[in-house]
Amino acid sequence: MTVSNDNQHQDSVAAASVAGVDCHGGREQLTRAAEAAGNGELLAKYAADYPRGPHDQPQSMCPAFGALRVGLRMRRTASVLSGSACCVYGLTFTSHFYGARRSVGYVPFNSETLVTGKLFEDIRDAVHKLADPEHYDAIVVINLCVPTASGVPLRLLPKQINGVRIIGIDVPGFGVPTHAEAKDVLAGALLKFARAEAERGPVQAPRGGRSERPTIALLGEMFPVDPVTIGGLLEPLGLAAGPVIPNREWRELYAALDCVAVAAIHPFYTASIREFSAAGRPIVGSAPVGHDGTAAWLDAIGDTCGVARSQIDAAKNRVLPTIAKALSNSPIKGRITMSGYEGSELLVARLLVESGADVRYVGTACPRTEWSEADREWLAARGIHVQFRASLEQDVAAFEEFRPDLVIGTTPVVQKAKERATPALYFTNLISARPLMGAAGAGSLATVVNAAMGNKARFDDMLAFFEGVGTGNNSGIWTEEPVDHPEFREMNRRKMARQAAKRKAEEMM
Repeated sequence: MTVSNDNQHQDSVAAASVAGVDCHGGREQLTRAAEAAGNGELLAKYAADYPRGPHDQPQSMCPAFGALRVGLRMRRTASVLSGSACCVYGLTFTSHFYGARRSVGYVPFNSETLVTGKLFEDIRDAVHKLADPEHYDAIVVINLCVPTASGVPLRLLPKQINGVRIIGIDVPGFGVPTHAEAKDVLAGALLKFARAEAERGPVQAPRGGRSERPTIALLGEMFPVDPVTIGGLLEPLGLAAGPVIPNREWRELYAALDCVAVAAIHPFYTASIREFSAAGRPIVGSAPVGHDGTAAWLDAIGDTCGVARSQIDAAKNRVLPTIAKALSNSPIKGRITMSGYEGSELLVARLLVESGADVRYVGTACPRTEWSEADREWLAARGIHVQFRASLEQDVAAFEEFRPDLVIGTTPVVQKAKERATPALYFTNLISARPLMGAAGAGSLATVVNAAMGNKARFDDMLAFFEGVGTGNNSGIWTEEPVDHPEFREMNRRKMARQAAKRKAEEMM
């Protein structure tokens, strides 16, 4: 990877400005520039696939991280970024923080190479140098904000070089709302490419060979145990769990497309669902979480795949008592509000409710889709408010309104709760990184949730001990104990009152 520095950042900003784009100018300016550069159709497609909520955009990390993460987790796949050096540095740092063990490619640019088209030529030269079939099955090139706004045409890259597939995508922060949906941008592009290959003729078989039973492709990143659990639930139906999308290897794309149905575990993978639908594969929403969720999901999968009712009922009778017992053995007692940006928030909420928790609010940064309706309806029927495209302000407002015993949420929400001596858990690291499906998921949340709520007394002690420290007039570093001056506050109050009275008098004249 090319290392970024201040000069490169200045070049990036200057290049953007020369092209009519200021990378600090905000969504509207970048959108106008992208439309003028010929990317209006792309932005319209993203707007349809990933509709925004009533506010501008959920507050989460750079969306491009999602696509980068998918590429970096695939074997024999190179990932190359095209964007401002500061953005590339941040995305690379974040990817390695989350465990990436391979390099991130970067094609730098400056004012001249951006506006003259030389940047595209540099990207093309870079992929030609990388395209070694001994090392790679595919190379993924990702345009960030400035190249997308400037119209750098990755679609003109060769589709293959020396047998190595070249996939170019645009993942601008002003066009893709969340990093979770950016995973779908790349996953959908990979499925589209693989589907075209499969339609042209024979393709590579899965590493372990084709399944003897019809398979259900699984859509959405999951805890590693969950696909195994789902496979066990499908076995009595005469079905098997297929590959998980986003996938880890190119040949898994063919196996996923070879399924009899798709389980949209994460319901916002719109582009991926479009490719499966084009291949004639039906989509089933929700997931086998808790007792009710597992029962409904087995019914839906069985009906979709033409499984006999007696066989479906037998599969349910085999697993549902075990799940019910696991839930009763791991009760959760307490009021909870929760939010996140991974896409599994509604599933987690269902599991918490069936465990006995008093859940009042569920916020997700992801959009409402037809594949999340079953979960939304189940929660709404129990009086739980579900907020799609939730903002930080909405999540905090829910905390303020319901005064929960535990907050599960994003980092700033967790911080706000802990400041008020309310136990809180970070959704991504402590909740979504646990099994959720079937009997394995039924008791997985209770231990961490109950332990967190049991720490309430410790939070109260810390709040009492540190009360007033580092807040208000006491914030900062002092060499002496700060002295309050209420007379100054009263003087300023009178001054502001006089100014307000003067303005009012002038308005009446």
